[in-house]
Amino acid sequence: MSARPPAVLAVDVGSTSTKAALVGLDGSILASARSTYPLRTADTLGRAEQDPEAWWGALLDVGRELANGRAGEIVAIAVDGHGPTLTAVDADGRPTRPAITWLDARASRELEELGAATGLRGWALGVLPAALWVERHEPDVARATRWYLNTWEFITLRLTGHAAMTLVPGQRLPADAALAALGLAAAKIAHPVAPGEVVGGLVSASASALGLPPGIPVVGGVVDAFASFHGAGLLAPGDAIDTGGGSGGFGVYWHEPVQAAGSFCTPAPLPGLHVVGGAMAATGRALDWFRDDVLGGAVSTERLLAEAADAPPGAGGLLFLPYLAGERSPIWDPRARGAFAGLTLSHGRGHLVRAIIEAAALAIRHVAEPILAAGVTVGEMRVCGGPARDAAWNQIKADVTGFRVAVPHALETAVVGSGILGALGIGAHADLPTAIRAMTRIDRRIEPRPELRDTYETLFEAYVALHPAIAPIVEPLEERLATDRVPA
Repeated sequence: MSARPPAVLAVDVGSTSTKAALVGLDGSILASARSTYPLRTADTLGRAEQDPEAWWGALLDVGRELANGRAGEIVAIAVDGHGPTLTAVDADGRPTRPAITWLDARASRELEELGAATGLRGWALGVLPAALWVERHEPDVARATRWYLNTWEFITLRLTGHAAMTLVPGQRLPADAALAALGLAAAKIAHPVAPGEVVGGLVSASASALGLPPGIPVVGGVVDAFASFHGAGLLAPGDAIDTGGGSGGFGVYWHEPVQAAGSFCTPAPLPGLHVVGGAMAATGRALDWFRDDVLGGAVSTERLLAEAADAPPGAGGLLFLPYLAGERSPIWDPRARGAFAGLTLSHGRGHLVRAIIEAAALAIRHVAEPILAAGVTVGEMRVCGGPARDAAWNQIKADVTGFRVAVPHALETAVVGSGILGALGIGAHADLPTAIRAMTRIDRRIEPRPELRDTYETLFEAYVALHPAIAPIVEPLEERLATDRVPA
């Protein structure tokens, strides 16, 4: 027996890296590891794909690192992941094509058709639109495919040998007949399980590859945003979150369904609640883009954030649109493009960085405004991930949105959320709310500064107006330049 406390091996499969942690049954992070991989994008058709085997390889890397000398502590495994990301696999769990990630826009027609046929919208449809696209456009792949899964469901299949689709309380699948009428066989959709329900035990081959004993319970996981909801401690109507990550997103719990322009509303991962909000495309990646692709990685994130903190609120009249990969909520325009507006010779690097991080907050407010107008109230907004380590960025989010910002003790909220589901699955806590209360806490809270309200009101009005103003000029450029291009 290990003298150390028991832990859940909690895994977060992200868009560019897999993070894992040993999460104690009290929510403490006992050890962590990370492994990176590429995301393939195409210049046309809005395509963004990834190799599922890269996720599996990353899982083996981080799992072996964490299991080394501590295998006896691990009492459960839980996985969350980015999504909706279609992972098509054969009967042995091997991918039949690259995964079609949540950034991919090719299945927009199928999304509309499924919505019209089923009454479901957005996240509620999961991977079904992309699956229908494969069935229509890649018949050889479709014939070879046994299961259409999401990221975490694929990993769970490889760990246990069992295919399962996780559905949160209140979530439903479209009727088999509705899917069949559009050309999607319901037999390729795995049977549903609840998040935290044990899907199966760790099979021998995967156990050996990870350096773990076989038979460890593996529970059904959730999309990374829902895992973050748990890990940030969301429990009641009005609890909200800035999901952080590469895309960025905002969600708030409410006691009834809410329809708000540009947002989704779906059953929350807690019984009796709904979550309304939206996911952006690249607000979290914008600073990484500026640091690595523009500055060549020569300046640290910490230095850039310090320079941004020294720049004035409103960045001296400089505004940034973070639409570097198109945009999802709230404008839903895959052709949208990023921009700096208001540049002058007086602007330096700190101003540009401040405009980028202010844009991340403006994007949250852009999603939140219609939700608030629909009658939802926000008690406070939890922040998470790398940006939440920076006090100035947290203050900017409070100032721009007008929300009180709460900083959780563990900022890697997705892995903590998966740890909560793993603990629930082995009966360490009586129910999900009890597990969340026992395994999360808030370290500090930040109030918005009223003296900056007018500044950020002006900036927000300009932010909302900028995309409609430049879109007729910017969006056709790529297509027109590609048409006019002459071979060298």
